[in-house]
Amino acid sequence: MSGAASGGHRLLRAIRAGDTPLVKNLLLRDSDDPDLMDTAFCLAVTTYSGHIAQLLLDHGADPGRCGQEALPSLREAVDSGSPALVEALLDHRIRGRYSRSEFLELRDLARCRHERGVESELRRRTGSQDGLVHTRVPDDEYFSVGAYTLGRTTVRDGHAAILTRFEELLGIRTPFGDLMARALDHDQNHRAWGSATILLARRRDEETWTAAAALRTHPEPSSRLFGAEVLRLTHLFDESEADTFAGPALDLFTAWSTEEEDLAVLTEVLVALGEHTHPRAEAALLGHAGHPDVRVRRVVARGLGTWAGPLTGDVRDALLALLTDTDAQTRRSACLKVAEGRDRGPVLADAMAALLDDADHQVQATAVYGLALHDDERCVRGAQRLPPAPPGTWHAHEHELDAVWRYERRRDGH
Repeated sequence: MSGAASGGHRLLRAIRAGDTPLVKNLLLRDSDDPDLMDTAFCLAVTTYSGHIAQLLLDHGADPGRCGQEALPSLREAVDSGSPALVEALLDHRIRGRYSRSEFLELRDLARCRHERGVESELRRRTGSQDGLVHTRVPDDEYFSVGAYTLGRTTVRDGHAAILTRFEELLGIRTPFGDLMARALDHDQNHRAWGSATILLARRRDEETWTAAAALRTHPEPSSRLFGAEVLRLTHLFDESEADTFAGPALDLFTAWSTEEEDLAVLTEVLVALGEHTHPRAEAALLGHAGHPDVRVRRVVARGLGTWAGPLTGDVRDALLALLTDTDAQTRRSACLKVAEGRDRGPVLADAMAALLDDADHQVQATAVYGLALHDDERCVRGAQRLPPAPPGTWHAHEHELDAVWRYERRRDGH
Protein backbone atom coordinates (compact mmCIF):
# COMPACT_ATOMS: atom_id res chain seq x y z
CA MET A 1 0.00 0.00 0.00
CA SER A 2 1.37 3.44 -0.88
CA GLY A 3 2.18 5.90 1.89
CA ALA A 4 -0.57 8.23 0.70
CA ALA A 5 -3.15 5.45 0.63
CA SER A 6 -2.04 4.22 4.02
CA GLY A 7 -2.35 7.73 5.44
CA GLY A 8 -5.82 8.08 3.95
CA HIS A 9 -6.96 4.83 5.51
CA ARG A 10 -5.53 5.90 8.87
CA LEU A 11 -7.42 9.19 8.67
CA LEU A 12 -10.72 7.48 7.90
CA ARG A 13 -10.17 4.96 10.69
CA ALA A 14 -9.41 7.78 13.12
CA ILE A 15 -12.63 9.55 12.13
CA ARG A 16 -14.69 6.38 12.62
CA ALA A 17 -13.09 5.98 16.06
CA GLY A 18 -13.74 9.62 16.93
CA ASP A 19 -10.03 10.05 17.74
CA THR A 20 -9.72 13.83 17.41
CA PRO A 21 -6.03 14.11 18.46
CA LEU A 22 -5.01 11.52 15.86
CA VAL A 23 -7.13 13.26 13.20
CA LYS A 24 -5.34 16.53 14.00
CA ASN A 25 -1.95 14.86 13.78
CA LEU A 26 -2.74 13.21 10.44
CA LEU A 27 -4.09 16.45 8.98
CA LEU A 28 -0.92 18.29 9.95
CA ARG A 29 1.13 15.67 8.17
CA ASP A 30 -0.91 15.46 4.99
CA SER A 31 -4.01 17.33 3.92
CA ASP A 32 -3.11 17.90 0.27
CA ASP A 33 -5.47 15.32 -1.23
CA PRO A 34 -8.78 17.11 -1.92
CA ASP A 35 -10.63 13.86 -2.69
CA LEU A 36 -9.53 12.40 0.64
CA MET A 37 -10.57 15.57 2.48
CA ASP A 38 -14.03 15.48 0.90
CA THR A 39 -14.47 11.77 1.64
CA ALA A 40 -13.32 12.33 5.20
CA PHE A 41 -15.72 15.24 5.62
CA CYS A 42 -18.68 13.18 4.42
CA LEU A 43 -17.68 10.42 6.84
CA ALA A 44 -17.35 12.82 9.76
CA VAL A 45 -20.77 14.32 9.09
CA THR A 46 -22.53 10.99 8.57
CA THR A 47 -21.04 9.71 11.85
CA TYR A 48 -22.22 12.91 13.58
CA SER A 49 -18.67 14.01 14.45
CA GLY A 50 -19.28 17.71 14.00
CA HIS A 51 -16.05 18.82 15.66
CA ILE A 52 -14.01 16.62 13.30
CA ALA A 53 -16.01 17.91 10.33
CA GLN A 54 -15.01 21.43 11.34
CA LEU A 55 -11.34 20.40 11.44
CA LEU A 56 -11.63 19.00 7.92
CA LEU A 57 -13.23 22.21 6.67
CA ASP A 58 -10.26 24.10 8.13
CA HIS A 59 -7.93 21.83 6.15
CA GLY A 60 -9.57 22.31 2.78
CA ALA A 61 -12.55 19.95 2.62
CA ASP A 62 -15.23 21.28 0.29
CA PRO A 63 -18.77 20.23 1.28
CA GLY A 64 -19.97 21.51 -2.07
CA ARG A 65 -18.39 18.45 -3.70
CA CYS A 66 -20.48 16.18 -1.47
CA GLY A 67 -23.80 15.32 -3.01
CA GLN A 68 -26.81 16.25 -0.94
CA GLU A 69 -27.75 12.60 -0.65
CA ALA A 70 -24.32 11.83 0.87
CA LEU A 71 -24.95 14.04 3.88
CA PRO A 72 -27.51 13.86 6.66
CA SER A 73 -30.27 16.43 6.43
CA LEU A 74 -29.99 19.70 8.29
CA ARG A 75 -33.06 18.62 10.26
CA GLU A 76 -31.23 15.49 11.43
CA ALA A 77 -28.30 17.66 12.48
CA VAL A 78 -30.59 19.91 14.52
CA ASP A 79 -32.16 16.84 16.13
CA SER A 80 -28.69 15.57 17.08
CA GLY A 81 -28.12 18.64 19.27
CA SER A 82 -24.60 19.23 17.92
CA PRO A 83 -23.98 22.88 16.99
CA ALA A 84 -20.75 21.93 15.21
CA LEU A 85 -22.57 19.45 13.00
CA VAL A 86 -25.22 22.03 12.14
CA GLU A 87 -22.50 24.57 11.38
CA ALA A 88 -20.71 22.12 9.08
CA LEU A 89 -23.91 21.73 7.05
CA LEU A 90 -24.32 25.52 6.99
CA ASP A 91 -20.94 26.06 5.32
CA HIS A 92 -21.20 28.98 2.93
CA ARG A 93 -20.54 26.71 -0.04
CA ILE A 94 -23.73 24.71 0.53
CA ARG A 95 -25.89 27.14 2.50
CA GLY A 96 -27.75 28.06 -0.67
CA ARG A 97 -29.32 24.59 -0.72
CA TYR A 98 -31.70 25.75 2.01
CA SER A 99 -34.54 28.25 1.78
CA ARG A 100 -35.55 30.84 4.33
CA SER A 101 -38.70 28.86 5.05
CA GLU A 102 -36.54 25.83 5.91
CA PHE A 103 -34.46 27.99 8.25
CA LEU A 104 -37.63 29.19 9.97
CA GLU A 105 -38.84 25.62 10.43
CA LEU A 106 -35.48 24.54 11.80
CA ARG A 107 -35.36 27.52 14.15
CA ASP A 108 -38.73 26.44 15.52
CA LEU A 109 -37.48 22.86 15.85
CA ALA A 110 -34.38 23.99 17.73
CA ARG A 111 -36.50 26.12 20.04
CA CYS A 112 -38.84 23.18 20.69
CA ARG A 113 -35.92 20.87 21.52
CA HIS A 114 -34.33 23.52 23.75
CA GLU A 115 -37.50 24.22 25.69
CA ARG A 116 -38.39 20.53 26.06
CA GLY A 117 -34.93 19.60 27.30
CA VAL A 118 -32.69 16.68 26.40
CA GLU A 119 -34.05 14.22 28.95
CA SER A 120 -37.68 14.76 27.96
CA GLU A 121 -36.76 14.48 24.29
CA LEU A 122 -34.87 11.23 24.84
CA ARG A 123 -37.72 9.70 26.81
CA ARG A 124 -40.16 10.78 24.09
CA ARG A 125 -38.06 9.11 21.43
CA THR A 126 -37.29 5.88 23.30
CA GLY A 127 -40.27 5.50 25.63
CA SER A 128 -37.76 4.39 28.28
CA GLN A 129 -37.69 5.41 31.94
CA ASP A 130 -34.20 4.01 32.52
CA GLY A 131 -31.41 6.20 33.82
CA LEU A 132 -29.56 8.51 31.43
CA VAL A 133 -25.81 8.36 30.88
CA HIS A 134 -24.33 11.87 30.74
CA THR A 135 -20.87 12.76 29.44
CA ARG A 136 -19.20 15.97 28.28
CA VAL A 137 -17.85 15.90 24.75
CA PRO A 138 -16.01 18.42 22.53
CA ASP A 139 -18.24 20.08 19.95
CA ASP A 140 -15.62 22.21 18.20
CA GLU A 141 -12.08 23.39 18.87
CA TYR A 142 -13.09 25.69 21.72
CA PHE A 143 -16.36 24.51 23.26
CA SER A 144 -18.05 21.36 24.50
CA VAL A 145 -21.61 20.15 25.01
CA GLY A 146 -23.32 17.52 27.10
CA ALA A 147 -24.09 14.14 25.51
CA TYR A 148 -27.01 12.18 26.97
CA THR A 149 -27.53 8.52 26.14
CA LEU A 150 -30.60 6.41 26.78
CA GLY A 151 -30.39 2.89 25.42
CA ARG A 152 -28.84 3.23 21.97
CA THR A 153 -29.94 6.83 21.41
CA THR A 154 -27.65 9.78 22.11
CA VAL A 155 -28.58 13.45 21.92
CA ARG A 156 -26.38 16.44 22.63
CA ASP A 157 -27.64 19.43 24.58
CA GLY A 158 -26.57 22.15 22.13
CA HIS A 159 -30.05 23.17 20.98
CA ALA A 160 -29.81 26.61 22.61
CA ALA A 161 -26.70 27.35 20.54
CA ILE A 162 -28.38 25.99 17.40
CA LEU A 163 -31.40 28.21 18.04
CA THR A 164 -29.12 31.23 18.44
CA ARG A 165 -27.39 30.42 15.15
CA PHE A 166 -30.62 30.18 13.16
CA GLU A 167 -31.86 33.45 14.64
CA GLU A 168 -28.63 35.07 13.51
CA LEU A 169 -28.96 33.65 9.99
CA LEU A 170 -32.55 34.90 9.79
CA GLY A 171 -31.53 38.41 10.87
CA ILE A 172 -33.51 38.21 14.11
CA ARG A 173 -32.13 40.40 16.92
CA THR A 174 -32.61 38.21 19.97
CA PRO A 175 -32.92 40.26 23.19
CA PHE A 176 -29.87 40.42 25.46
CA GLY A 177 -31.80 38.80 28.32
CA ASP A 178 -32.87 35.81 26.22
CA LEU A 179 -29.31 35.11 25.09
CA MET A 180 -28.04 35.50 28.64
CA ALA A 181 -30.65 33.06 29.96
CA ARG A 182 -29.59 30.45 27.39
CA ALA A 183 -25.96 30.87 28.42
CA LEU A 184 -26.60 30.69 32.15
CA ASP A 185 -28.29 27.32 31.77
CA HIS A 186 -24.75 26.04 31.19
CA ASP A 187 -21.15 26.82 32.15
CA GLN A 188 -18.64 29.06 30.41
CA ASN A 189 -17.13 26.24 28.35
CA HIS A 190 -20.44 25.18 26.84
CA ARG A 191 -21.26 26.02 23.22
CA ALA A 192 -24.51 27.75 24.27
CA TRP A 193 -22.55 30.19 26.42
CA GLY A 194 -19.99 30.86 23.70
CA SER A 195 -22.65 31.39 21.03
CA ALA A 196 -24.42 33.97 23.18
CA THR A 197 -21.37 35.98 24.23
CA ILE A 198 -19.82 36.01 20.76
CA LEU A 199 -23.05 37.09 19.07
CA LEU A 200 -23.62 39.89 21.58
CA ALA A 201 -20.01 41.08 21.38
CA ARG A 202 -20.18 41.30 17.58
CA ARG A 203 -23.07 43.72 17.82
CA ARG A 204 -20.64 46.36 19.13
CA ASP A 205 -23.37 48.83 20.03
CA GLU A 206 -24.07 51.01 23.03
CA GLU A 207 -27.23 49.13 24.02
CA THR A 208 -25.38 45.83 24.37
CA TRP A 209 -22.40 47.44 26.09
CA THR A 210 -24.64 49.12 28.67
CA ALA A 211 -26.56 45.91 29.39
CA ALA A 212 -23.34 43.94 29.88
CA ALA A 213 -21.68 46.64 32.00
CA ALA A 214 -24.72 46.75 34.30
CA LEU A 215 -23.99 43.13 35.27
CA ARG A 216 -20.79 44.19 37.05
CA THR A 217 -22.77 44.69 40.26
CA HIS A 218 -25.07 41.67 39.86
CA PRO A 219 -25.18 39.55 43.04
CA GLU A 220 -24.74 36.27 41.09
CA PRO A 221 -21.13 35.55 40.00
CA SER A 222 -22.31 33.71 36.86
CA SER A 223 -24.11 36.85 35.69
CA ARG A 224 -21.05 39.00 36.37
CA LEU A 225 -18.94 36.47 34.48
CA PHE A 226 -21.29 36.62 31.50
CA GLY A 227 -21.19 40.43 31.46
CA ALA A 228 -17.40 40.50 31.77
CA GLU A 229 -16.98 38.14 28.84
CA VAL A 230 -19.34 40.10 26.59
CA LEU A 231 -17.45 43.30 27.40
CA ARG A 232 -14.05 41.67 26.89
CA LEU A 233 -15.03 40.23 23.51
CA THR A 234 -16.66 43.49 22.43
CA HIS A 235 -13.30 45.22 22.73
CA LEU A 236 -11.38 42.22 21.36
CA PHE A 237 -13.55 42.08 18.22
CA ASP A 238 -13.37 45.84 17.59
CA GLU A 239 -11.09 46.06 14.57
CA SER A 240 -12.00 49.63 13.65
CA GLU A 241 -9.29 52.27 13.66
CA ALA A 242 -11.27 54.26 16.22
CA ASP A 243 -11.22 51.29 18.65
CA THR A 244 -14.31 52.77 20.28
CA PHE A 245 -14.46 50.40 23.22
CA ALA A 246 -10.77 50.42 24.22
CA GLY A 247 -10.97 53.34 26.64
CA PRO A 248 -14.24 52.34 28.34
CA ALA A 249 -13.07 48.72 28.62
CA LEU A 250 -9.74 49.69 30.16
CA ASP A 251 -11.41 51.98 32.71
CA LEU A 252 -14.04 49.42 33.62
CA PHE A 253 -11.75 46.40 33.93
CA THR A 254 -9.05 48.29 35.83
CA ALA A 255 -11.55 49.28 38.50
CA TRP A 256 -13.27 45.90 38.46
CA SER A 257 -9.99 44.06 39.11
CA THR A 258 -9.63 45.78 42.49
CA GLU A 259 -13.05 44.74 43.83
CA GLU A 260 -14.00 41.36 42.36
CA GLU A 261 -13.92 38.50 44.86
CA ASP A 262 -15.14 35.57 42.75
CA LEU A 263 -12.15 33.77 41.22
CA ALA A 264 -13.80 32.89 37.90
CA VAL A 265 -14.97 36.46 37.35
CA LEU A 266 -11.63 37.92 38.48
CA THR A 267 -9.84 35.64 36.05
CA GLU A 268 -12.02 36.85 33.16
CA VAL A 269 -11.39 40.47 34.14
CA LEU A 270 -7.63 39.90 34.21
CA VAL A 271 -7.74 38.13 30.84
CA ALA A 272 -9.41 41.27 29.51
CA LEU A 273 -6.69 43.49 30.98
CA GLY A 274 -4.04 41.28 29.38
CA GLU A 275 -5.57 42.10 25.98
CA HIS A 276 -4.83 45.82 26.43
CA THR A 277 -1.43 47.16 25.42
CA HIS A 278 -1.45 49.91 28.03
CA PRO A 279 0.67 50.54 31.14
CA ARG A 280 -2.46 50.90 33.31
CA ALA A 281 -3.54 47.39 32.36
CA GLU A 282 -0.09 46.05 33.17
CA ALA A 283 -0.10 47.82 36.54
CA ALA A 284 -3.47 46.26 37.37
CA LEU A 285 -2.16 42.81 36.48
CA LEU A 286 0.92 43.28 38.64
CA GLY A 287 -1.30 43.62 41.68
CA HIS A 288 -2.29 39.97 41.27
CA ALA A 289 1.08 38.43 40.33
CA GLY A 290 1.42 36.79 43.74
CA HIS A 291 -2.19 35.66 44.04
CA PRO A 292 -2.59 32.40 45.99
CA ASP A 293 -4.84 30.84 43.34
CA VAL A 294 -3.00 29.29 40.40
CA ARG A 295 -5.74 30.24 37.91
CA VAL A 296 -5.09 33.89 38.59
CA ARG A 297 -1.30 33.55 38.36
CA ARG A 298 -1.65 31.79 35.00
CA VAL A 299 -3.64 34.67 33.59
CA VAL A 300 -1.19 37.24 34.96
CA ALA A 301 1.72 35.37 33.39
CA ARG A 302 -0.05 35.43 30.01
CA GLY A 303 -0.99 39.09 30.29
CA LEU A 304 2.21 40.74 31.49
CA GLY A 305 4.59 42.11 28.91
CA THR A 306 1.97 43.04 26.31
CA TRP A 307 2.67 46.77 26.69
CA ALA A 308 4.70 47.85 23.67
CA GLY A 309 7.31 49.67 25.72
CA PRO A 310 10.33 48.06 27.44
CA LEU A 311 9.72 45.97 30.54
CA THR A 312 9.64 47.95 33.73
CA GLY A 313 11.58 46.71 36.72
CA ASP A 314 8.40 45.57 38.44
CA VAL A 315 7.21 43.61 35.40
CA ARG A 316 10.62 42.00 34.94
CA ASP A 317 10.71 40.99 38.61
CA ALA A 318 7.19 39.58 38.40
CA LEU A 319 8.01 37.51 35.32
CA LEU A 320 11.20 36.20 36.92
CA ALA A 321 9.16 35.09 39.93
CA LEU A 322 6.51 33.48 37.72
CA LEU A 323 9.25 31.60 35.86
CA THR A 324 9.85 29.71 39.12
CA ASP A 325 6.18 29.20 39.98
CA THR A 326 5.07 25.83 41.35
CA ASP A 327 2.59 25.50 38.47
CA ALA A 328 3.94 24.31 35.11
CA GLN A 329 1.41 26.24 33.02
CA THR A 330 2.35 29.44 34.81
CA ARG A 331 6.06 28.82 34.25
CA ARG A 332 5.45 28.10 30.59
CA SER A 333 3.33 31.22 30.05
CA ALA A 334 5.90 33.43 31.77
CA CYS A 335 8.67 31.84 29.71
CA LEU A 336 6.76 32.46 26.49
CA LYS A 337 6.31 36.12 27.38
CA VAL A 338 10.02 36.50 28.12
CA ALA A 339 10.87 34.57 24.95
CA GLU A 340 8.85 36.80 22.64
CA GLY A 341 9.48 40.07 24.46
CA ARG A 342 11.86 42.80 23.38
CA ASP A 343 13.92 42.69 26.58
CA ARG A 344 16.96 40.52 25.82
CA GLY A 345 18.79 41.00 29.11
CA PRO A 346 21.10 38.19 30.33
CA VAL A 347 19.16 37.75 33.58
CA LEU A 348 16.09 36.74 31.56
CA ALA A 349 18.09 34.36 29.38
CA ASP A 350 19.58 32.74 32.47
CA ALA A 351 16.11 32.32 33.96
CA MET A 352 14.93 30.57 30.79
CA ALA A 353 18.06 28.40 30.72
CA ALA A 354 17.23 27.21 34.24
CA LEU A 355 14.03 25.75 32.79
CA LEU A 356 15.95 23.43 30.46
CA ASP A 357 15.95 20.98 33.37
CA ASP A 358 12.26 21.46 34.14
CA ALA A 359 10.25 18.32 34.92
CA ASP A 360 7.59 19.40 32.42
CA HIS A 361 8.52 18.81 28.76
CA GLN A 362 6.27 21.67 27.56
CA VAL A 363 8.17 24.07 29.82
CA GLN A 364 11.49 22.67 28.59
CA ALA A 365 10.47 23.16 24.97
CA THR A 366 9.33 26.74 25.60
CA ALA A 367 12.69 27.50 27.24
CA VAL A 368 14.46 26.08 24.18
CA TYR A 369 12.30 28.28 21.95
CA GLY A 370 12.97 31.36 24.07
CA LEU A 371 16.72 30.88 24.11
CA ALA A 372 16.71 30.41 20.33
CA LEU A 373 14.86 33.70 19.87
CA HIS A 374 17.39 35.35 22.19
CA ASP A 375 20.27 33.94 20.11
CA ASP A 376 21.54 31.97 23.09
CA GLU A 377 23.67 28.91 22.28
CA ARG A 378 22.17 27.00 25.19
CA CYS A 379 19.07 26.35 23.06
CA VAL A 380 21.01 23.73 21.04
CA ARG A 381 21.80 21.60 24.09
CA GLY A 382 18.25 22.03 25.33
CA ALA A 383 16.80 20.87 22.01
CA GLN A 384 18.91 17.72 22.10
CA ARG A 385 17.41 16.82 25.48
CA LEU A 386 13.79 16.97 24.36
CA PRO A 387 12.06 13.57 24.02
CA PRO A 388 12.16 12.27 20.42
CA ALA A 389 9.01 11.96 18.35
CA PRO A 390 7.49 8.47 18.01
CA PRO A 391 8.29 6.86 14.64
CA GLY A 392 6.09 8.09 11.80
CA THR A 393 4.73 11.10 13.66
CA TRP A 394 5.43 14.81 13.77
CA HIS A 395 7.46 16.04 16.71
CA ALA A 396 5.25 17.57 19.37
CA HIS A 397 7.70 20.47 19.59
CA GLU A 398 8.22 21.08 15.87
CA HIS A 399 7.67 24.84 16.28
CA GLU A 400 10.28 25.15 19.01
CA LEU A 401 12.81 23.03 17.14
CA ASP A 402 12.30 25.14 14.03
CA ALA A 403 13.33 28.20 16.06
CA VAL A 404 16.56 26.41 17.02
CA TRP A 405 17.23 25.55 13.37
CA ARG A 406 16.75 29.20 12.43
CA TYR A 407 19.10 30.30 15.22
CA GLU A 408 21.81 27.91 13.97
CA ARG A 409 21.48 29.32 10.46
CA ARG A 410 21.86 32.87 11.81
CA ARG A 411 24.83 31.79 13.91
CA ASP A 412 26.52 30.13 10.95
CA GLY A 413 25.92 33.10 8.63
CA HIS A 414 23.31 31.52 6.35
